[in-house]
Amino acid sequence: MAPTPRPRRWTRWVVGGVVVVALIVVGGPFVYFHFIQADPPPPLSLATTPVPSSVATGSRAPLAGTWKIGSGSLVRYRVTETLLGQSGTAVGKTSSVTGSLTITATKVTAATFTVDMASISSGQSRRDGQFRGRIMDTASFPTATFTLTSPIDLAPVPKDGAQTSYSANGTLLMHGTTKNVTFTLAARRIGNVIAVQGDEPITFSDYQINNPSGGPANVGNSGQLEFVLQFQPS
Repeated sequence: MAPTPRPRRWTRWVVGGVVVVALIVVGGPFVYFHFIQADPPPPLSLATTPVPSSVATGSRAPLAGTWKIGSGSLVRYRVTETLLGQSGTAVGKTSSVTGSLTITATKVTAATFTVDMASISSGQSRRDGQFRGRIMDTASFPTATFTLTSPIDLAPVPKDGAQTSYSANGTLLMHGTTKNVTFTLAARRIGNVIAVQGDEPITFSDYQINNPSGGPANVGNSGQLEFVLQFQPS
């Protein structure tokens, strides 16, 4: 009796299928991060921030007084995502920001800004759904607020268009938790607009935020908060 031939064709199909699956699993994240997902925007800076058109209207307002957040303001988060060994950067943003600052003589004596957390979008519906639900629970914690706790001395007041750095001490309320923070701010006045830029690393556990990682995707323990605020006379 002749020996039964080995099922080489089936073996080749099985091996080939395993190879294809492996390529999809390993190569899929590489293709997504390097060819499908758009390159992340650079960090916010005053150098690349356009001045709102309102700067050219009306007479120049005095420095002392109340200034409110206006058009052109932006708040973003930035995190590093790692998927099966491939890393990329996720950025979410919103222009739904409100707040004001008060200047007495040459000191900022009060300042606050509030972000509508549910309005933050990364352009990826699945990521945004996780952000608003499991991660940030925006239904329970719809806003995040920074409040200045000590004055900022602006003297000597810089010339129009000059960029100057300041330190701002305050509290950041986010996800139901309040922490003391210190922002290093870049500020610039052009006409009737005072633009302020800052950023701050955020450790998720400090604010009782659930680990954003899920499934094969790992986000790590921290992200970056970025903002540019354009204040105009109230």
